[in-house]
Amino acid sequence: MIHVSIIGATGYTGVELVRLLGLRGDVVLDHLTSRTYAGQKIQHLFPHLLGNIDHTCEELDLEQVTTDSDVIFVALPHGHALPIAKKAKEKGKKVIDLGADFRLKDAAVYEEWYKVPHTEPELLEEAVYGLPEWDRDAIKDAAVIANPGCFVTSILLGLMPLMKKGWVVPNSIVCDSKSGTSGAGRAGNVANLFTEVESSFKAYGVAHHRHTPEIEQMLTQMAGTDTMIQFTPHLVPMSRGILSTIYATVTGGHTAAEIHALFEETYADEPFVQVLPAGMWPMTKSVKGTNNCQLGVTYDERTGRVIIVSVIDNLMKGAAGQAVQNMNLMFGLAEMTGLQMIGLFP
Repeated sequence: MIHVSIIGATGYTGVELVRLLGLRGDVVLDHLTSRTYAGQKIQHLFPHLLGNIDHTCEELDLEQVTTDSDVIFVALPHGHALPIAKKAKEKGKKVIDLGADFRLKDAAVYEEWYKVPHTEPELLEEAVYGLPEWDRDAIKDAAVIANPGCFVTSILLGLMPLMKKGWVVPNSIVCDSKSGTSGAGRAGNVANLFTEVESSFKAYGVAHHRHTPEIEQMLTQMAGTDTMIQFTPHLVPMSRGILSTIYATVTGGHTAAEIHALFEETYADEPFVQVLPAGMWPMTKSVKGTNNCQLGVTYDERTGRVIIVSVIDNLMKGAAGQAVQNMNLMFGLAEMTGLQMIGLFP
């Protein structure tokens, strides 16, 4: 049995972890923490759990959590995972951080973009980036996992085949992404009220979204050369889902058929990445509630650019689902354990 605790269990990502792990026969949920709802039953806060989950939320007792748990999921804003990971490491326990504290390998870059000091440089050095399609072998041996950002996941999976082959001009990349409102979290925010979002569509974080350096860091690793991108996220009036449309100039001589074949070859054995047939384009509804990423790709001979459309569920492959995928790898389990599901349609 794997003893699991979830820190921040009443946010959208935290409760999605509860849904994914709560019925597994190989998992025991030890501690579900919540500063706001300590002492309350999680199934009363989230009635979709009724009849399946019976657990009381509690205040974080870091000593007790790190003593009882084999793995701790941290579903908190940036800055909060640092002391938790430090204590867990001291006790030989594993941590999967769904925030940003261990994603950026340069502490100075983290501090520049997130405006808080990074107090655990040694842990930062050993933390493994948790994108299984990129380096699952490193994940298997990791003690601290940096679960990738949601936009980042959609973009990296869309570009990885081309970056590894050197088939695109690195600094030509433009990423235009759209996300549902759950990506902003569950905390109250006027900008996310129904009356602000409904029947509207807006860009935000233009030229300074915090996922930008994470995307550039990983694309640089994949390409083996410095890469800078243009990234603009948008908020759309739906609860969950991300669609990223990615454009890049192709290095000479590659056809649409060759590029599509490269994607099919790259992801042929990946359980959660589906390359759609040529001329077919993904939609967010197809991956809703799943850990899947669906990709469509073509080459525009007129402009010399590749066009990639990537869709994920931001709370699943973009957060909780990918975190569970990483947990499965860390504990030597089949990667798809607890994650085999068909999207909710319509």
